[in-house]
Amino acid sequence: MSTFTLADAPSLDDLQVYLSRAARVEEGSVRLIAGSGVLAVYCSVFAPAGLLDESATVLGLRTLALTEAANFDAVVPVRSLLQRLERAQAEGATKVGLPMEVNTATWAAISPPRGGWQQLGEIPAAAVEQSARDGIRDVAAAVPDGVGEQIVRRVRGEVWGRPIPGAEHIPSGAAFAAFALGFLGDDAVRLYESGPWTRLSTLRGHVLVKRRAWNLLR
Repeated sequence: MSTFTLADAPSLDDLQVYLSRAARVEEGSVRLIAGSGVLAVYCSVFAPAGLLDESATVLGLRTLALTEAANFDAVVPVRSLLQRLERAQAEGATKVGLPMEVNTATWAAISPPRGGWQQLGEIPAAAVEQSARDGIRDVAAAVPDGVGEQIVRRVRGEVWGRPIPGAEHIPSGAAFAAFALGFLGDDAVRLYESGPWTRLSTLRGHVLVKRRAWNLLR
């Protein structure tokens, strides 16, 4: 069984908070990649429903320092991992064993680049938060109770596919991800690009967006 060891109890608490938020957004799986003394934890916020779905892939990312060597790339159920973290906290431990892997998360087959990022500028965190809050309000207003999943998906796609004001090439779904995962604070949101990927970074975490055939430099 693969394991990872975090630096201290606050790091364990930090990971638990992030995973709890991720589970509220999309209760499913998370991808953990360990190597070179770092644990990268990805979660899916939005992902295309199929090959004909042109919507963006939006992922959340937190990284944490490891104190023991570990090398793995695993996709595990977020609830199962949270249970392992709770057990470690109760025991006063910082080593966590991975739950049984799953292979049903298609989004986990898409890997953002690790390098080659070009900084494009930054936008105020308040603008990103406002975009997220506006989208949440509009989705709630447009989706009455009892409607089918197809209508809900269409409405969400329209709302979260529109651009963030002041960052016209970035969908509002990225703002929702940053807000819902607790990544927004007082620091500005820094923007980066690498190929078809865009990254929104703060001191608290990263949002990665992949859209088909667009480039912020064009």
